[in-house]
Amino acid sequence: MNRTRFNRMSAARAIAAGALAVFAAMPATAAAEQLSGQALKETINGKRVYLATPFGGEFPLHYKSNGQVTGDGTALGLGQYFAPRETGRWFVEGDQLCQQFPTWYRGKLSCFTLRKTGETTLRWRRDDGYSGRARIEG
Repeated sequence: MNRTRFNRMSAARAIAAGALAVFAAMPATAAAEQLSGQALKETINGKRVYLATPFGGEFPLHYKSNGQVTGDGTALGLGQYFAPRETGRWFVEGDQLCQQFPTWYRGKLSCFTLRKTGETTLRWRRDDGYSGRARIEG
């Protein structure tokens, strides 16, 4: 009986070790890559970034190569709450994408960390802790 128990435990350990080896050998694509510096600029510069909204739509931001960023919430019906379209400025500082609009967020500078989760997908976290998903186009 002890021998049977030993064999079961050995088999369980072998299965566990095999599973760990398989997971260790898997590519790290499941892990999000944090962007910083030049990689962050290259990812955003000249592109449109679409933020996923809690109510199912997407909020587009166009990061122009001249340092301007334009957001347009017209399609989401945001005009009843604030100016639906506004152009501000953007820049990269270290490992953060920073942006500031004249009236949105009361003109406050906001900075974000971005983690690339796929070829055209991101996870972002704003300096106040708010976070979400986005996709990149262009």
